[in-house]
Amino acid sequence: MKPIRKAVFPVAGLGTRILPATKVIAKEMLPIVDKPLIHYAIEEARAAGIDTFIFVTGRGKEAIEDHFDVSYELEDTLTKRGKKAELDGLTASLPGAGDAIFVRQQRPLGLGHAVWCARRIIGDEPFAVLLPDELIYGTPGATEELVTAHSRIGGNLVSVLDIPREATGSYGIVDPGRTIDGMTEVRGLVEKPKPAEAPSTMMLVGRYVLQPEIFARLEDQAPGAGNEIQLTDAMARLIGAQPFHAVPISGRRFDCGSKAGFLTANLALGLERPDIAPALRQQLSEAGLVFKS
Repeated sequence: MKPIRKAVFPVAGLGTRILPATKVIAKEMLPIVDKPLIHYAIEEARAAGIDTFIFVTGRGKEAIEDHFDVSYELEDTLTKRGKKAELDGLTASLPGAGDAIFVRQQRPLGLGHAVWCARRIIGDEPFAVLLPDELIYGTPGATEELVTAHSRIGGNLVSVLDIPREATGSYGIVDPGRTIDGMTEVRGLVEKPKPAEAPSTMMLVGRYVLQPEIFARLEDQAPGAGNEIQLTDAMARLIGAQPFHAVPISGRRFDCGSKAGFLTANLALGLERPDIAPALRQQLSEAGLVFKS
């Protein structure tokens, strides 16, 4: 089995759920504490051993490319002022020369189409897909868990989270088969089923390891829900043709594409930072908000 070396980051979306903040700012650049969302996704991918980062962008996303570029003036200023910690934090997660590749999705035709736009760069290798507005926080990261599972069993894999049955109508849900060594066979994928009809409570959480055969399915695929080319539909067409398994995440998931999820992530991660947690707790207390220690 070929190792997972490449990851696709679909970042062309408009971020309509969090308007007006995303009118001129890419949602992937919104900060969680002191790093933009996309930064966390890159760190997660790198921890999984991935060394090639493919960004599928759209109009107005230039700030993402700038974020992962060298900033000579800023780095020089930090050096002259002796701000080593700030400089190290700025440069630690920068991709190396040629490791970040940017592809334009000219029209918003759906997540499946965005992934398909990376086909020539992926070639005939298995690859990861990370949706940056799904922040999964913890160690090991969700992508590392998928890569580890792939090294054992191969095929296609998806990260899942168990959710209350009443919430299944809002997400893609796995139709499960047998569970062996923590991995559950995927017999089908159902998009937003009625809770009473949901085949399980395993929700897809925006992390995937896919085989390159997915591109042939996306190539000839008609639009699905929302009149968009859906990645879930193409994955479903691989079931039975290749091994397909679901892997539960160990970390915590934050839906940062929603306003409530974005705010929750900032509070949760801020309260775990020893450098700012005491001041944050104090200010929350002064604002009349009480949290368990």
